[in-house]
Amino acid sequence: MDELREDTFVQDDLLEELQQEPGLRVNARAASQSERPSSGGRMSPQDLEEDGDGSGPSNVTRRTFIQGSVATGAAVSMAGGNLLQPDVLRAATEPVARTIALRVNGETHELDVEPMDTLAMVLRYGLDLTGTKLGCDRAECGACTVLIDDVPHYGCSILVHQVRGREVTTVEGLEQDGVLHPVQQAVLDEMGFQCAFCAPGFIMSMAGLVKANPNATRADAQKWLAGHICRCGDYNKILNTAERALENARAALS
Repeated sequence: MDELREDTFVQDDLLEELQQEPGLRVNARAASQSERPSSGGRMSPQDLEEDGDGSGPSNVTRRTFIQGSVATGAAVSMAGGNLLQPDVLRAATEPVARTIALRVNGETHELDVEPMDTLAMVLRYGLDLTGTKLGCDRAECGACTVLIDDVPHYGCSILVHQVRGREVTTVEGLEQDGVLHPVQQAVLDEMGFQCAFCAPGFIMSMAGLVKANPNATRADAQKWLAGHICRCGDYNKILNTAERALENARAALS
């Protein structure tokens, strides 16, 4: 078995060397369906003949053929079968504006951004709004939560280009004219967080809950905040804070 393997490798290597020599090409008759080479389907040195112009199949070696096949297969695989769909082709070729107008906390900012910049990255490093935390950076912990048109969203999993023309609110924008938001006041009243790294994300989701349904219950708040992780495990105090925030919101409305 080892001898057969060695002979095969020697023959293949010899074929490559011969194919790479100038003035040689593969015999077209040997490559046809009707007349295949006798050596188990592989080309042999006998199937090579001189060709003074150096053109034809001799420019393609076994190595380059395999490399091309692998590259083509990888490209099709990465495209997920959608390589030729018009929407995919159009999205891949349309230019994306580098300069955008981003509306954050009631102010409009002109920013130069990359096509793949996330909202969380731009808020922290482009606008220096560091209240938006980057935790897992994969839409699991909720630390980067902000409001987009009063609806909570993970800032790490939405591109900044997707929020053009929309209103973004971060934890820095909740306070109005020196008056704390009902959720912010509830955090002070209940001392709702331990290390508070996750606090901005929780606070922004609570602000969304207060806006959507100020009559929500503790059970409603528990479901609403299910997309957040507190690494300190301070969930009981966090839910107490949510209840107090809802109470504050109802009092403000009455």
